[in-house]
Amino acid sequence: MADEVVVLLDFWPSMFGMRAKVALALKGIKYEYKEENLREKSPLLLKMNPIHKKIPVLIHNGKPISESLIIVEYIDEVWNEKSPLLPNDPYQKSQAKFWADYVDKKVYDSGRKIWTSKGEDQENAKKEFIEILKVLEGELGEKPYFGGENIGFVDVALIPFYTWFYAYEKCGNFSIEEECPKIVSWAKKCLEIESVSQSLSDSEKVYEFVLSYQKKLAIA
Repeated sequence: MADEVVVLLDFWPSMFGMRAKVALALKGIKYEYKEENLREKSPLLLKMNPIHKKIPVLIHNGKPISESLIIVEYIDEVWNEKSPLLPNDPYQKSQAKFWADYVDKKVYDSGRKIWTSKGEDQENAKKEFIEILKVLEGELGEKPYFGGENIGFVDVALIPFYTWFYAYEKCGNFSIEEECPKIVSWAKKCLEIESVSQSLSDSEKVYEFVLSYQKKLAIA
């Protein structure tokens, strides 16, 4: 559809924005990327997401779609000729949405606690984070991807967090791979897909961003 205009409003370290970038790349959709300054939000962002005023926002032919998992589902439904992310079977689809929601509710908050806390609070945060990843390892089982033989909705929901693992490890002084080798092995397999690896931010740059943010929060 040559007349389509697709724009993504994003902030480069955001794992939520990376979800949209991965989904668009898997589908082979060309789009315009607009980097947002979250301290001085653009008039376009405020216009396109007046309720939450947050990134990411996908703008498709002038119409905005907000919230990362909703964006990924929208991308999957609109451009359904290639790389299906959600199963057709209603039950399997419900399970994929459940686990993507689990990632949303659990992984972000526990990961953030690792780099925004110290001492006993940080130790508890690391323990909680590992427990969450172990639950996800149980769901992954022996499958190459959460989506089965091919990358799917849950994979797209979770893989951007892998770019933050290095920052979590450096801030928390622990090894995620030692604790959860299956998740790290899964992530490395996902990165073998060019559409995925080229859509994710550099882990060391994310760590540098975290360090600068810690100074602003007076954590470092």
